[in-house]
Amino acid sequence: MSKLNRRHFLQASSVTGGGLLLNGTRASGNFLGANDRVRIAVAGLNGRGQSHLGGWKGAPNVEIAYVADPDKNVLARTMGKIGGKTKGISDIREALEDRTLDAISVAAPNHWHSLMTIWGAQAGKHVYVEKPMSHDVAEGRIAVAAAEKYGVVIQHGTQSRSSAGIAGLHEAIQAGKFGKLKVSYGYCCKPRGGIGMKAPSAVPSNLNWDLWRGPANIDKFHSNFVHYNWHWFWKTGNGDLNNQGTHQLDVARWALDTDQTHPVRAMAIGGRFQWNDQGETPNTMMGLAQYPNGQYVFFNVRNVNYKGYGRQVENEYYFEDGSRIVRGMLYAKGSDKGEKVSVPNGKVTPGGNWNSFIAAVRAKDPTMANGDVYAAHYGCVLGHLMNNSYRLGEKVPFNARAGKFGDNADAAEHFGRLHDIMAKGVGVPADGNEYVVGPWLTFDPKTEMHTGDHASEANALLKDTNRSGYQIPSADKV
Repeated sequence: MSKLNRRHFLQASSVTGGGLLLNGTRASGNFLGANDRVRIAVAGLNGRGQSHLGGWKGAPNVEIAYVADPDKNVLARTMGKIGGKTKGISDIREALEDRTLDAISVAAPNHWHSLMTIWGAQAGKHVYVEKPMSHDVAEGRIAVAAAEKYGVVIQHGTQSRSSAGIAGLHEAIQAGKFGKLKVSYGYCCKPRGGIGMKAPSAVPSNLNWDLWRGPANIDKFHSNFVHYNWHWFWKTGNGDLNNQGTHQLDVARWALDTDQTHPVRAMAIGGRFQWNDQGETPNTMMGLAQYPNGQYVFFNVRNVNYKGYGRQVENEYYFEDGSRIVRGMLYAKGSDKGEKVSVPNGKVTPGGNWNSFIAAVRAKDPTMANGDVYAAHYGCVLGHLMNNSYRLGEKVPFNARAGKFGDNADAAEHFGRLHDIMAKGVGVPADGNEYVVGPWLTFDPKTEMHTGDHASEANALLKDTNRSGYQIPSADKV
């Protein structure tokens, strides 16, 4: 057990003024040069955690100093593969005590992302954090506050941010090369299946249930939580919208005018069709968000598999003159004949997502992060607001007129396409099925609070309650 126990760690990390400066300086006492070895700890060893290990193994002069996981079996399996001087631990706080550690790499479940990021910053460690950086709106803002206070590099696990090609396309869009962008559209349409029903049961002996839950305010264990299906429960995950969809949400927001941060209103419509399981998040969704300048982000989640399923994990761009960019082709209004889009590469830190982070760490320069803490926060909040609208929604009959889009003909058209797929492709019958239609939620980008209709209910969803010992600190105590 770590000498730095939970209570001591949380007390130390809330000290005002200097905060927890284990390494003697805001962002580490090890002054790294371009060729210096970077020591990193990986938290969470399933799924994306294995990708993190592969990424850091392939980065020159990087040492994986620690691997952490609350499942003893997963930890042992990883240690059997990685070997060397790497130390296996159950609690990331043990690694944070190490004055010679430079960074942590967070691949734990979503409900852990912000707290580990904050703890890492308070300990003077740089942080590579899987998407989404936040599980809710408020904790994302606190992660931003921690990054600002401690001067650490925080890079979001949205790999597209390291694409010079996408960066170049967005720079061209923002420069007006194709006219004024009207709608930036993202898709997270990949087939998934139902998860069945799992009754509460005894916690497996190999799992440290206290550490696995961490800040998530859940009580009883069931086997659908570990090790992937936690994505489909609100207290631990964010549905596919802010799972796989975080990548395409981030790309969609990235294309907007550069002065846009948060939307001023958002809504969503969808449902969880056919699977009849205990999952809570929708497997079908159309989300909309309007920004202060009038630009929109549309988003489409479609997971229910069927014969002829059309997989779409991509982005599209629609312009005010009626032209559009779809799959790298520019189409004029009303035309089905496109021309390939060719633009110069844009500005990113080279090296892909793994090596760009290491370069930023060596330079101690947060601005070098491809997908820095601000981009992470703005992109995640976009998804949170859509999800929160859905969570406050009302059930209506399953038909093409279910959406409440006002006079937004573009939204009605795209929802119509989604409904057609669900009704005719998936075969969802009108009788006995319903959509959940969320309200339009008004949002103030400066205060990050809801105003107007539904403000009370919506503001209650901005911050999850946390378990004792794992509370997210307030921004002024970070």
